[in-house]
Amino acid sequence: MSQKRSIFEDVSEQSAAPAPTAGMIDKGTRGARRGVLLWLMVLFAMVVVMIAVGGLTRLTDSGLSITEWRPVTGAIPPMSQADWVSEFDKYKQIDQWQIENRWMTLADFKQIYWWEWGHRQIGRVIGLVWALGFFGFLAARQIPTGWTGRLLWIGALGGVQGAVGWWMVASGVTSGEGMVAVASYRLAIHLGLAFVILGFIAWYIFMLGRTERDLMQARRSKDTKLFSLSTGLLHVAFIQILLGALVAGIDAGRSYTDWPLMAGQIFPPDAFMIEPVWRNFFENPGLVQFVHRIWGYLFVIFAVVVWRRGRAAANTGTQFAFNSVMAIVAVQLVLGIVTVLYAAPVHIAIVHQFAAIVVWVLILRARFLSQFPVTRSIREG
Repeated sequence: MSQKRSIFEDVSEQSAAPAPTAGMIDKGTRGARRGVLLWLMVLFAMVVVMIAVGGLTRLTDSGLSITEWRPVTGAIPPMSQADWVSEFDKYKQIDQWQIENRWMTLADFKQIYWWEWGHRQIGRVIGLVWALGFFGFLAARQIPTGWTGRLLWIGALGGVQGAVGWWMVASGVTSGEGMVAVASYRLAIHLGLAFVILGFIAWYIFMLGRTERDLMQARRSKDTKLFSLSTGLLHVAFIQILLGALVAGIDAGRSYTDWPLMAGQIFPPDAFMIEPVWRNFFENPGLVQFVHRIWGYLFVIFAVVVWRRGRAAANTGTQFAFNSVMAIVAVQLVLGIVTVLYAAPVHIAIVHQFAAIVVWVLILRARFLSQFPVTRSIREG
């Protein structure tokens, strides 16, 4: 029973009621958010490595060295001389060896085999890290509210990517069809999906790096116009990435090594010599490289437009994000030209591909800050 209180009691004598705790929306999952964030960062780094190794596998023409898809047993490489001879004999049955690589010895084969095996092995490890993290957090009921579907989506995309990878390789594992490489459009789909996966992981990292309360407040200051422009820039960049994969798929970057012209002309010669005509956009080195160049110029022009709008953003952090995008786009333009002039050597071509990853992530970062600008107090300002 409550005690009787005097009407003359001083208010100051009362015990103060406990003040509400800030950030209650995140209190129950604060530790889980940090754990999931670190796990996603690990996955992000591994996918970046996966893309880089995949690029080197393509540049060294190693992608067809393993002619079978064995998701589980394929994790074990050849362990004896007889195993190596068996793998080499399988490789000898496909067109790439019959037409281009008859000169190879077993030692040469081992070099390209390890590139492809390493690429697939990284994929397996990524899948394992995702599964351990996801099901571990799920079993411990530590996944933040609303995030189960998002994290499951990453794993689903990874599974699809594995199937697409074999679908790509299968296009080149042929005999008597004259195929000495994988189909370029399948390579483009494979690389494009890798960037999609990387994009989702990066976006989730950005979101988990800030509290729900902070994101809800920041969204009120969303720059709708800048968000739309950065979304458009992201799409343009994605198309350029796909076009770059088409170039890599048929070694088109080594076909015309002059710039800004191509074989001394604005438009490459024999651009439509393949029948039917539509195949030229996938298989004609001159036309494929020309389209990649022109789209690259359009991408740079659009990037300048978005950058100028980004410089006018109300938030200095958002301004810096768009300055960073413009800087890396300029670097990427120079790298693209150098790659062409030097006929796409491995060490330059892989830097060009890695820079594409940086462009992709920085555009995503700028887009995120357009939607969720980092607010600053008057004192900090």
